[in-house]
Amino acid sequence: MIQADQTTIEEYESKGWWGKQTLGEIFLDTAARQPEVFAVADAPNRAELFGGTPKRWSWSELREQTGRMCALFEQQGLVKDDIIVVQLPNCVEMHVLYLACAVSGIMISPVPMQYRAHELEYVVQSTQAKGFVSIQRLGKYMAADEVAQMRGALPSLQWIWAYEDGSGQALPSGVSSLDALLESSTPWNDEQMRAKIERIGLTANDVFTICWTSGTEARAKGVPRSHNQWLLVGASVIDAGQMVQGTQMVIPFPFVNMAGISTSLIAWLMTAGGLHLHHPFDLKVFIEQLQSNSVDYTVAAPAVLSMLLKAPELLAGVDLTRLKRIGSGGGPVAPWLFEQFSERFGIEVINYFGSNEGAALASTPLDMPDQQQRANYFPRIGVDGFEWKAVNAPKVRTRLVDVDTGQEITETGHVGELRFKGPMIFTGYYKSPELTAQAFDAEGYYRSGDLFEIAGDRNQFYRFAGRHKDIVVRGGMNISCEEVESLLLSHPKIREVAVVGWPDEVLGERVCAVVVPKSNDDAVDLKEVVSFLKDVGKVASFKLPERVELLSELPRNPVGKVLKRVLREQVQSMPVSG
Repeated sequence: MIQADQTTIEEYESKGWWGKQTLGEIFLDTAARQPEVFAVADAPNRAELFGGTPKRWSWSELREQTGRMCALFEQQGLVKDDIIVVQLPNCVEMHVLYLACAVSGIMISPVPMQYRAHELEYVVQSTQAKGFVSIQRLGKYMAADEVAQMRGALPSLQWIWAYEDGSGQALPSGVSSLDALLESSTPWNDEQMRAKIERIGLTANDVFTICWTSGTEARAKGVPRSHNQWLLVGASVIDAGQMVQGTQMVIPFPFVNMAGISTSLIAWLMTAGGLHLHHPFDLKVFIEQLQSNSVDYTVAAPAVLSMLLKAPELLAGVDLTRLKRIGSGGGPVAPWLFEQFSERFGIEVINYFGSNEGAALASTPLDMPDQQQRANYFPRIGVDGFEWKAVNAPKVRTRLVDVDTGQEITETGHVGELRFKGPMIFTGYYKSPELTAQAFDAEGYYRSGDLFEIAGDRNQFYRFAGRHKDIVVRGGMNISCEEVESLLLSHPKIREVAVVGWPDEVLGERVCAVVVPKSNDDAVDLKEVVSFLKDVGKVASFKLPERVELLSELPRNPVGKVLKRVLREQVQSMPVSG
């Protein structure tokens, strides 16, 4: 399925931004060139998470397993543009499925392991998926059984496959063993897979994945992305991480969305690298992987980076000499993290912002060597008068728009919605023309729903100001929750924090900081938080929290974002504790 119109394809191809090579062809070329080189490995705790012995495959072994899956797809009668929904934890089999789909022209729709019947039914019905692939269990959760029980409501679904956990326990009724099916399948070789690509007329403009938005405020939306769109995102990851051929990675992000796929599949493929899988996040296992392998690049949430700096004994004995870049983002990243990782380890932290729709910014040492600036700002790419070294900067156009008036913002002091146009931006939600129309403005820019303001002595930066609706309006003053959170994250007793508003009859809203202490002994009260923000943050008085609540953990969606809507409801139901 090609979703982009022919005019767009011709424009981007003429500029050299979109090419002809598919992801499947890149994989087969790499496997032919370096068959015995390490390609991908499971996390060492695979057995305890979902069963099976951890696997470590070379490129030729991965090619053989991919050939088995391609042959099985053919036996099952799957054809180009069919869709399969995949619910798997990060594992080497995930690579097999992605790559077999890339060869066979099948669209793969990955979903987080946290999805349950409500979400799974919606995804399968929305895509009219022919098949569902999962595992026998994740802990006590019988993943494939969830779908099997509601199969009557899913008429498009022809089969349900599950990888077995090795326990010998029978699979639920209606679920077939994928291990057994693959064992009886004769793998296609390189020539057969290349012939398949040729025979079906697969192009780099065909849709490869349908990922799902995080659905923080509403029902998830399907986001189709083509081979070409993914390759552009992969190129930006390679550029930001200063990756070279053979880059070795440990990636602890789920392999189901922009952050995970762009690195664990696309950048890995483009660099012919080696990947050590990881997820769900386990600090002990993460450190073990860093210690046991020569790692060039990894990613970690801001809270993890903070934890490693505040407990340096965790990294004792770990050789980090090859690790020169760490990607972070998905939340506020405090400037002290950038400074300390550089001073202690010689590692530069990259600040990422991005969405499944393809809207992305990256603050890298190449464009922003100043660590304070890199923590607080992003390059104002896609605007006349500014040149940046990032590989995709010349291909993007951006504009900042006042959400109330629709007027474009060109000076500092005004918060607006950041909008994007370019070859890495998706072309529309899957089978949702009304939502697609709402997603783009009259000039064809994607409405990101994220708030920024212009900053810098030359208006050369964007500063993230939070999500639209992620602002507390106190007495008519707009307060960026992300700004206050970023400051509080550098508090020595705070592990995680989220700022939300709670209703007030006089001021409209007041500011509440919901805090996860670093340990049970680190009690944090309102007085201490306010004092810290005044003394260290130097924050304006109207931004100071007037309430602090302590939680053991913050509510998050399946891809790790804090659910502010849920948190606001929780706060409103709590008695005010100070």
